Amino acid sequence: MVGKAIALDLSKEYLVTAVDINETRLEPLAQNGVSTVRADISNIETLRQVIKSADIVVSAVLSRMGFTTLKNIIEAGKNVVDITFSAEDPLTLDELAQKHYVVAIVDCGVCPGMTNIILGYYDRHMQITRFEALVGGLPVVRKWPWEYKAPFSPADIIEEYTRPARFVENGQVVTVPALSGRRLVYFDTIGELEAFDTDGLRTLLRTMCHIPNMREQTLRYPGHAGLFQALQASGFLSSAPIEFEGKTIRPLDFSTKVFMNEWRLGEQEEELTIVRLVIEGTANGIAQKTTCNLYDRYDAPTQITSMARTTGYTATGAVRLILDGKFKCRGINPPEYIGRSVENFTFMLDHLKQRGVCYEFRKENLS
Repeated sequence: MVGKAIALDLSKEYLVTAVDINETRLEPLAQNGVSTVRADISNIETLRQVIKSADIVVSAVLSRMGFTTLKNIIEAGKNVVDITFSAEDPLTLDELAQKHYVVAIVDCGVCPGMTNIILGYYDRHMQITRFEALVGGLPVVRKWPWEYKAPFSPADIIEEYTRPARFVENGQVVTVPALSGRRLVYFDTIGELEAFDTDGLRTLLRTMCHIPNMREQTLRYPGHAGLFQALQASGFLSSAPIEFEGKTIRPLDFSTKVFMNEWRLGEQEEELTIVRLVIEGTANGIAQKTTCNLYDRYDAPTQITSMARTTGYTATGAVRLILDGKFKCRGINPPEYIGRSVENFTFMLDHLKQRGVCYEFRKENLS
């Protein structure tokens, strides 16, 4: 879903080739003038062949494929923008990217992604003491019991819910189970939502380690996390094989199959993306607080989901920065590096605004 938005947006200015193993994913792109190739890019030689003539590659694959695919693209010597939310640390590929003279921008979606870019900008203009990111993608119509639909792969959502979450408190990295720290937060645009810990800080734990307090939480309708925790506690998410009617299965595989159907976002089903960032610190000796909000909804005329828009257009902005020579730092670049430049920060905000994705900022002095 996100890859489609990326390909269509870039095809307005560039020659784009979309590659996927699933022919049905490619058909809508081919109908809109995008060249398509049906291929299994988990095969290294196949990947090398399909990207051979590319000036830049965008990786929008499943999280389980993300790190290996990124590594193979770098070894092929191609500049890359990656939106994949993989478990591995992309910064470990920095030396490899430097060796192959590759500019790689990773984790380039919403959160991580645009939230990092915003933090990178403010880190250059104030001494930050607290950073909080609340981010969620939600269906407009709430259907019991989950009141949730996945605007990207349901398998990636399950991994996000089961991967340990890290945040920074008083200068120390704290690791907790995902879905911890549940609390209710009110938003004028949608009402009361539930926030809980997920592992969205990622590269910020290293690049922004001087900020003493940082936390990222995912937003859902109230009660969602508790239902998932109950399944987890009951063993439905275990990867340990069990015997069932003479066959060996993993409960996790069974549950993933169920969620693939239960959480799949329907064609033209309306959903929304909501973001709230809070950045506190001092600038010129004055204590300040900046709050950034985003409320974005499914775009009916283009039939592109809000999550695809907010994620995909962040990625296409990064692609344009590289192709236009405005960002040419070799190695692995997390999005916060983009925000270091006022020009590039402004470009990204304008790029998104032109596509109807509008981040709003409010600054206040603290006593």
